[in-house]
Amino acid sequence: MDFELTEDQSTIRKAVAELAAKFDDHYWMEKDAAHEFPTEFYQAFASGGWLGITTPEEYGGHGFGITEAALLLEEVSASGGGMNAASSMHLSIFGMHPVIVHGSEEMKKETLPRIVNGDLHVCFGVTEPGAGLDTTRITTFARRDGDDYVINGRKVWISKAMESEKILLLTRTTKFEDSAKKTEGLTLFLTDLDREHIDIRPIKKMGRNAVTSNELFIEDLRVPAAHRIGEEGQGFRYILDGLNPERMLVAAEALGLGRAALRRAVRYGNEREVFGRPIGMNQGLQFPLADSLARLDAAELVLRKATWLYDQGRPCAREANTAKYLCADAGFQAADRALQTHGGMGYAEEYHVSRYFREARLLKIAPLSQEMVLNFLGSHVLGLPRSY
Repeated sequence: MDFELTEDQSTIRKAVAELAAKFDDHYWMEKDAAHEFPTEFYQAFASGGWLGITTPEEYGGHGFGITEAALLLEEVSASGGGMNAASSMHLSIFGMHPVIVHGSEEMKKETLPRIVNGDLHVCFGVTEPGAGLDTTRITTFARRDGDDYVINGRKVWISKAMESEKILLLTRTTKFEDSAKKTEGLTLFLTDLDREHIDIRPIKKMGRNAVTSNELFIEDLRVPAAHRIGEEGQGFRYILDGLNPERMLVAAEALGLGRAALRRAVRYGNEREVFGRPIGMNQGLQFPLADSLARLDAAELVLRKATWLYDQGRPCAREANTAKYLCADAGFQAADRALQTHGGMGYAEEYHVSRYFREARLLKIAPLSQEMVLNFLGSHVLGLPRSY
């Protein structure tokens, strides 16, 4: 096994780290406090061509794999930007995968180049209040009306809806009770986020406040059939294509955030003196940080295996889920220990670790909870009875 990054991968990691370093912790503290989208950061990465890292070259991208995308988002998060930085571009990096694989040529030509140059923001509308992680139970319904569909329903936890021009919208075109299989009858659209028919309400939340999370109320949204991705009723299958890569990218973001927190903790442990010596000399503080280093390193190895398998076209669900689980856990633990190392000052915003803590906590919940990962591993890998 070769653990060395390729020349391209090393170049990506270095270049991304250098660009992200131009936006320091103070920048992110201000954006988070003001609930303001990091436009300058986003445009810098768009101008550098980074938003198209996985987009095929014929649409203006670089055509790299998930390994390179994971390295990019890991470095973005590790810069101190954390989830505010990563979430500003996450969907642009890989969220359009259903369009790339299943969309019409006209749809690709119209949208993908605009994603790459940063001109087009898109949000992903799947989750609903009454369904949660049971996606087959969504009730947002698209009724066919001639050459159009008329959509009514409700979505929740939709990131970047306030900034977005378009939405990848999962609907039912056949009601759950009328479907032969529960995964059938779901249809995916890429359409305009029409404010006259979609009421967008930001959700007040614990952290990652530079990027909004929103509730959407959809009333009589008329969508041309040309905005449908692939075949009617096959939307669930289309979004499944992107689940494993999404878990890998979130794992990379958690890993980067853990690295950022650990870096802050080590710096403070070396600089802060109490009782006449650096606090990092005390094993009660040193050992937890060393343990977090080991856990981050171990989680990284699983993540690298997962992205390699995906890029080789090999089965990777076990590794993708494991990477998400271990990276989220290690990242949050590192952030928690970084806050503890700072003592009372860790609770102060000026030391930034409280922001890391809030953002790292999110990754144990989204895009799926740690418990659901264990459900998957228990039933699909170990062969135990399915509990959900």
